[in-house]
Amino acid sequence: MTARIGLLTPVVVQHPRTAAAWERDVLAGPDVGGTLLAIARAADDLGYHHLTCSEHVAVPAPIAAERGGTYFDPVATLSFLASATRRVRLATNVVVIGYHHPLALAKTYGTLDLLSNGRVILGVGVGSLQEEFDLLGAEFAGRGAVADEAIAALRAAWGRAVPHHEGPRFTFTDFVVEPHAPRTTVPLWFGGRTRRSLRRAVAYGTGWAPFGLGPQELTRLWHSVERPDGFDLVLQVPPLDPLGDPDGSREHLRTADAVGATAVNASLVATSAAHYLAQMAALRELAPERFETTAATT
Repeated sequence: MTARIGLLTPVVVQHPRTAAAWERDVLAGPDVGGTLLAIARAADDLGYHHLTCSEHVAVPAPIAAERGGTYFDPVATLSFLASATRRVRLATNVVVIGYHHPLALAKTYGTLDLLSNGRVILGVGVGSLQEEFDLLGAEFAGRGAVADEAIAALRAAWGRAVPHHEGPRFTFTDFVVEPHAPRTTVPLWFGGRTRRSLRRAVAYGTGWAPFGLGPQELTRLWHSVERPDGFDLVLQVPPLDPLGDPDGSREHLRTADAVGATAVNASLVATSAAHYLAQMAALRELAPERFETTAATT
């Protein structure tokens, strides 16, 4: 298996331990949108598989010092990037399912799917930040059960003008949802780091996007569950430096292949936006077999 390469879009998430100085400078500068559009257009032209955006509505200040407080809104951000691209996919990494009514997700991301010609990938997660759940009036203690039903309801609603679902928490029928997605299925990648999250992904989704796991633990979990054909494993690899360390970059990608990854979420070592764009092009030259040369189809 040769993993496709997507990008953890820079600037839009800034973690204190991983955000580069140039990303902070761009955010504080006069043309953050222009920088993001340049990166998105390059990803589109070079054949990267997807761009990402994560979700946090509000992070408590003490926790932001550790986990970061800068999280662009994924609907606004991916819509903005969709307007300047034609084939790169648009992936949430991840939407916290318990923060939203499933019809709201079907409407907002279905509209984006329509406008982008079917390029949305919904990365979803159960969530872990109780303070944010409490702030938004969402249920934290039972969030796993809520997520399971919400995903079932979202799948029932996706791409349908008059969806129907009956459940203990969500019931809807005879409501018109227009516009809606141009297809009745959507790639669903589940985030997580436990066997339970993988089993949820197999039961309800089309892929698993784990985080914070070493190769041995990841391999053990991956092979502990029977998976359907075509099921995706989306791995985050260490930062790649194709200009400065091409051999190391190749090795990180080969390691992902060895585990069974079908796609990777890549970050790139860079000192400026121009350097980042040069790294994007260099990675395409380093591993052309991982990039697309024709219009995207999910």
